[in-house]
Amino acid sequence: MNIKRTFGTILTILGIVGLIYAGYGFVNHSTATRGLFVYGIIGLIFFVSGIGLVKNTKDES
Repeated sequence: MNIKRTFGTILTILGIVGLIYAGYGFVNHSTATRGLFVYGIIGLIFFVSGIGLVKNTKDES
């Protein structure tokens, strides 16, 4: 079991959840726009870093 790959998967899932939450708030015209921007930016950072970890981690058997 590769810890880096697992952590990358968790970060990717958290990023997707953050992006979906931010997108849902934007679509519903939520009044807390600053919070939605923060969720969107953090979600994007988590998503990109998670994908990078999964892609760059080599399988070792």
